[in-house]
Amino acid sequence: MLTLGVLCSGGLGFDTLLKIHKVHEIQFILTDKKSVDIIQFSKEQNIPVFAGNPRNGAGYKFIKDVSVDVITSINYLFLIEEDIFNHSNKITFNIHGSLLPKFRGRTPHVWAIIKGEKKTGITAHLINYGCDTGKIISQIEIPIEENDTGGILLEKYAKEYFPLIKNVLEKIESNELILTEQIEVNASYFGKRTPADGQINWTWNENEIRNWIRAQAHPYPGAFTFYEGQKIIIDKISLIDYQSNPSIEVGEIVQVNPDIIVKTGKGFVKLDRIRTENCIFEVGKKLKNEDRK
Repeated sequence: MLTLGVLCSGGLGFDTLLKIHKVHEIQFILTDKKSVDIIQFSKEQNIPVFAGNPRNGAGYKFIKDVSVDVITSINYLFLIEEDIFNHSNKITFNIHGSLLPKFRGRTPHVWAIIKGEKKTGITAHLINYGCDTGKIISQIEIPIEENDTGGILLEKYAKEYFPLIKNVLEKIESNELILTEQIEVNASYFGKRTPADGQINWTWNENEIRNWIRAQAHPYPGAFTFYEGQKIIIDKISLIDYQSNPSIEVGEIVQVNPDIIVKTGKGFVKLDRIRTENCIFEVGKKLKNEDRK
């Protein structure tokens, strides 16, 4: 049986860790300080755990005397430096939430929806000096349905993470790994997102706005706009046909009853689900791109 070191964070990392623990011997765990479930589990199972930033030798100092066949990274918050990814006896690999080389970087499933992709997936790849640039071991393709949100897509991912890891570990044990170089001309990279990045630009067309909103919908912080100086978080919209005066401005509210309808860059959308309190919308007023009246 292979011995493993596991680098993981968050709910997805914790869920996958539990499944790995049932079938493989885990020698150490590296996580972040906010992943309290992972830290607690490690202590309960007497598995050495390092919680914090592993860079500048901190993580390596913790694991350097522990021999493992494989190190696997699952939803881990930190980039892994050479001292750690070269520590395994066989390979060190990561599970990334896209069909590499597309959508390297952070929150790739959210970016895939924003960009209107019809499919995404997860990739097992070797960890090297770059960001998600290592050779591909295996991939699982996952469709993006019309109404999928970022949260729904992550639920789909969660069902596939362990089967992919299990497949990779079986290939390692049987010496059947086939590694494929990433095609660099097909690569794309997207950076870290913060809640402040979710502001809606009403000059976009309705499809762009819909993708923007569903990618960041609850339980994520959400796409937002401003109405009379108040922040409005929008979780769901519908595209509609609506005939109106051509003088209507972008972001203008054209109807409030029975539904709130807003002008976009090239059409109209209906607000289906919003997060706000004590806000009375009025026809003729505007949803704006900035916090100003």
